[in-house]
Amino acid sequence: MLIELVVRDLGVIDELSLVLGEGMTAVTGETGAGKTLIVGAIDLLTGGRADASLVRPGADEAEIEGRFVHGDEEVVVRRVIPRDGRSRVYLNGRLATVGALSEAGADLVDLHGQHAHQSLLKGPVQRAALDRFGAIDTAALAALVDDLRAVDSALEELGGDERARAREIDLLQYQLDEIEAAGITGPDEDAKLDKEEDLLADSSAHREAAGEARGLLESEGPAASGVSRALASLEGRTPFADLEERLRTLVAELADIASEVRDRADGIDDDPERLAALRERRATLRELRRKYGDDLSDIETFATEATERLAELRSHDERAAHLDTRRAELVIELAAEQKRVRAARVAAAPRLASAVEGHLVGLAMAGARLDVSVDGPAGDDVVFQLAANAGHEPQPLAKVASGGELARTMLALRLVLSAGPPTLVFDEVDAGIGGEAANTVGASLASLADIHQVLVVTHLAQVAAVADHHVAISKREVKGATVSAANLLDRETRITEVSRMLSGSPDSEAAREHAIELLASGRS
Repeated sequence: MLIELVVRDLGVIDELSLVLGEGMTAVTGETGAGKTLIVGAIDLLTGGRADASLVRPGADEAEIEGRFVHGDEEVVVRRVIPRDGRSRVYLNGRLATVGALSEAGADLVDLHGQHAHQSLLKGPVQRAALDRFGAIDTAALAALVDDLRAVDSALEELGGDERARAREIDLLQYQLDEIEAAGITGPDEDAKLDKEEDLLADSSAHREAAGEARGLLESEGPAASGVSRALASLEGRTPFADLEERLRTLVAELADIASEVRDRADGIDDDPERLAALRERRATLRELRRKYGDDLSDIETFATEATERLAELRSHDERAAHLDTRRAELVIELAAEQKRVRAARVAAAPRLASAVEGHLVGLAMAGARLDVSVDGPAGDDVVFQLAANAGHEPQPLAKVASGGELARTMLALRLVLSAGPPTLVFDEVDAGIGGEAANTVGASLASLADIHQVLVVTHLAQVAAVADHHVAISKREVKGATVSAANLLDRETRITEVSRMLSGSPDSEAAREHAIELLASGRS
């Protein structure tokens, strides 16, 4: 709800600060004091149109701030209207757009009077209101609409050109056949082939190197002969006993290495055919890497993905047929559900209209007629229409000319439809009425205040008397300019204000007694 409202330099308002509470608050004051500007300020806080003409004469800009509590969240809204340039919007201290302000405001406040953005003028809100009134369950309808949308989306993604699919299938099959024909043995095949090719390509050089090494290492060779002579020189000499043992080991190791060199050299043969086959194989793998990946592991990944895509393409017709069948089923189910919801809405519409008309009688609109039209396959096109006077054709609520009639119609709707934003503001709701109708308007507003915060600008003492709180707007002249002020009234000042509303004279004893009686009746 709206906790605090601060207005600066708006119209005749110099600076005004209101702290508002729960229940119903009446705003009263003499004509021209600035009561309607309070509603205008709230309208601006909820996205209403900013006009530079609203800036108080002599000021550079108007500023409106509001603090709202919405559930567990506190929202602070600030609107600045310069005399020149565009208005600025701040939500919780951050710059925002008017669109964002309107969206946030729709959850916070509804204004009833001559304010085009009040929620009950909007078709979707009217449809939702009818559904709540008639206890119409639309969950199944919404689920079917979502399911049908998902199937249509899947069909669209599946779609594509039949020839394009055939070309892609042929290409993928060719690529997979090429990879399969290569018979890759594993991601390390390249390394193994490289090692074998190196062996075969240099077989003669390998054998020649082995012969030279063996000649050096065998017992008659210089390497082995030198080590043997060194061993003979040190043999039996105590200081070199450990080195003698190491030399003996080295002699044995050299003989072993010479033997292994000989064996390996004997196993190296010239095989030109095998070498040619290796080089051809490596060329094949190189061509595959050029097409499908940087290494053999990438090629295997490509083959896996291509196989999955090929299966998907080949199952296209089967999946398309399944989706087409499901779509046909959903269309039938949706049509049946639309028919059910439409019938429920058509049945609830006259009951809602009758309930609202029952309240309009007591709100000085006895000849008014509300029509709730329902159209569309599911009755989605719901329009509230009002004929304010007998003999007139009903018109959509947005086209109702009289602010007072519109405000009272909204009051009647709110009495029937309890759901709505936490704060309801009524302006002109009592225009052109009096007597018993004024009492009914007051009682109706008071009953709304049981579940909403209600702020009402009123000229009628009967309405002001039933409010939980009473704010009086007064004006005075300061240096040749009219300036307004707002005061939250206590019991005595409230009696004086209600007396003024009753008689035009706050000093009238008769009016004062009547005011005391009205306030006592309102509290009861």
